[in-house]
Amino acid sequence: MKTPLSQAPIIGYVTPLAAAPGKDLSFRISSTGNQAFTARVVRIHCADPNPAGPGMRIEAIDLPLQASYAGLEQAVHAGSCAWAVLGAGMEDGAEGNHLTLHLRTRPTLVSDPLQVLASLQDANASAGVAVAVDHGEFVLMQLQRDGAPRVLRSGIAAIQDRWQAVTLDMELMTGRLSLIVANVPVGVPGAGPALPTRTAQLDTGTELAAPTHLCLGALWRGHPALGYNGLMEAPTLEAREAGDAGEVDTLVGQWHLATDMQAQRIPGTQPGMPTLVLENMPVRAVRSSAWTGKQLDWKHAPDEYAAIWFHADALADCGWQEALRLRVPAGLPSGVYGLEVRNADGADTIPFYVTPDPDGPRARVLFLASTMTYQAYANHARGNYAGALAERIAAWDAYPNNPDNITQFGASTYNRYRDTAGICLSSRLRPILTMRPGYLTFPDPNGSGLRHFPADSHLTNWLRDKGIAYDVITDEDLDDQGLAALAPYDVVLTGSHPEYHTRRMIESLIAYRENGGHLMYFGANGFYWKVARPASAPHMLEIRRAEGGIRAWAAEPGEYYHQFDGQYGGMWRRNGIAPQATGGVGFAVQGGFEGVGYTRTPESYDADVAWLFEGVTAQRFGDHGLSGGGAAGFELDQVVPELGSPSWLKIVGISDGHGPGFKIVPEEILTWTIAASLPRKYDGVRGHMAVGLAENGGGIFAAGSITFLGSLWKGGYDNDISRIVENCLRRFLSASDARAHGRRAPSNIAE
Repeated sequence: MKTPLSQAPIIGYVTPLAAAPGKDLSFRISSTGNQAFTARVVRIHCADPNPAGPGMRIEAIDLPLQASYAGLEQAVHAGSCAWAVLGAGMEDGAEGNHLTLHLRTRPTLVSDPLQVLASLQDANASAGVAVAVDHGEFVLMQLQRDGAPRVLRSGIAAIQDRWQAVTLDMELMTGRLSLIVANVPVGVPGAGPALPTRTAQLDTGTELAAPTHLCLGALWRGHPALGYNGLMEAPTLEAREAGDAGEVDTLVGQWHLATDMQAQRIPGTQPGMPTLVLENMPVRAVRSSAWTGKQLDWKHAPDEYAAIWFHADALADCGWQEALRLRVPAGLPSGVYGLEVRNADGADTIPFYVTPDPDGPRARVLFLASTMTYQAYANHARGNYAGALAERIAAWDAYPNNPDNITQFGASTYNRYRDTAGICLSSRLRPILTMRPGYLTFPDPNGSGLRHFPADSHLTNWLRDKGIAYDVITDEDLDDQGLAALAPYDVVLTGSHPEYHTRRMIESLIAYRENGGHLMYFGANGFYWKVARPASAPHMLEIRRAEGGIRAWAAEPGEYYHQFDGQYGGMWRRNGIAPQATGGVGFAVQGGFEGVGYTRTPESYDADVAWLFEGVTAQRFGDHGLSGGGAAGFELDQVVPELGSPSWLKIVGISDGHGPGFKIVPEEILTWTIAASLPRKYDGVRGHMAVGLAENGGGIFAAGSITFLGSLWKGGYDNDISRIVENCLRRFLSASDARAHGRRAPSNIAE
């Protein structure tokens, strides 16, 4: 077996993710060794490399591209920080010969080597002084033009997870440095006994140049370097110089770190002071040393949340140069596409979406690509690559790059930073390995082991095979345009796991249904987490995993409110819009990546829903599939009327016989003997398939399972699951015809 790659030979990303005909897409590509590369556009119908399924169905699209493109190997500079240009006054010495920097910090990874807490430096960190943490000790670094920085040890301990006040004194003429570290009393008792103030006197032995830049959380070399892991607050820079009346102190810079929480620039507290520029989106809306616990919303007590959390492995924007710009040509059908790039050592396919021409014809069916969910899971390192998964990837010639091995592009919101803090911010301005055709997530013994982007291609390939015309938009389009993005369509289809939504997205989906639209929800654990996406940084997503829910990590008390929009985060259920209010069903059961079939319920034979099973003769169906071996598996949803499931929605199929690894999710129980909701039909470890048409128009089909779409394929789409989906789609389109024309009419879904 091949050695796993730690660097992709060629890789890239695109911005934006989607464009309509006439609009441009910018591709940022890194080619190792600056190798030239070729490029072609492909349409991605099926992204499943399993030879037991339809196989990879990638169609070349003839577009006018160059025969070859110049390659450039582009670096990645991780680490969040904040920097400011101090101005000409510092450079010419007008601000004085004695500088004092004050700040408070709480280190969160003291065991790591050289992490720069703050630097007073020149433009590229070739001169100046920095305070750093090195293996649990505060040290001073004298930056040098040639060679590594000179490290001056202080003997003062940097204490893990403890607020400490740090003061750096610099006498520029003499080169003398003083480092003073003191304990910071905190707002909530229990931080431990007070520590004595410690002072270290150090001498560089040379005159120091006046700094022109301040950087917090790293050195600034046009990018962050030697990044810090920890919180910081109350940075202040003072200058002192001799005057006729004695020494005069000047406040050069002071910043309140709760100002404009969503912004990436923090102005000084007084006019004319330098502005801090934030890089790689440090985490804000976090507790400062003044936090008392009496106010949990940062907007109501900003002084208690006036801290920033820097992480040396944060990445919000690779900042790569554009390698190729593509203008989507007129007439190119809406769909899922990719730019395939190839150099002498390898290839990569960068997915993108072509949305419908706003002035052109529309299909009647819309596929809503769950790009917010893809982004939340972007580069999810699961620690499962070695062994069976790697062997399968090699055997199927599947996508070879895995975030277990290629780590420089940042991890997902299901991972943690190196200091163990949960990752709450995710960007799409970086290569997303998990969003690639042929990417395998699990070594699924009963299927392909796909999640998210490639798993959703089970639906797009089914649509193609059935000759069903459809348009595509992304979650970002829905967030930007609201209900107007959905209104032109008779039926909206989701993928297998539409989990992450902003408020505008949720409200638009509900409004679409209530205005007569038809929603086919093909997943489970959907409409679950509330996220924020700022207009000032539309490539970013924020999740605060607040109280409740299945969580990869838990937000700290007092940190449940987003920095991007100030709204309470967490589950939509905790925000008053349970998933059932959007998709008819909501998360109830989780287990392993394995599936079973459904059994028809007695009410499935009622005349108002029996049409769903036309041509289905078996009482049990769906005991097959490319995802876990069954249509009902992994995560399961249920109908719950008091949480918002419409009264006209009927449970027509239930899954049963799940293995012992399947459990009721925490939000469904109050204690081990008391459920969180009223008794319901078909409760317990089951998934619910549900369908219904509202009297005033509109309808829902809900599969109630994440593995459902993997069961479309059996027999070349000649099976009960495929038949049920087609029956429902035709019925929903006919219902739209009848509503539009005042009568029932057949519908040609291939129009």
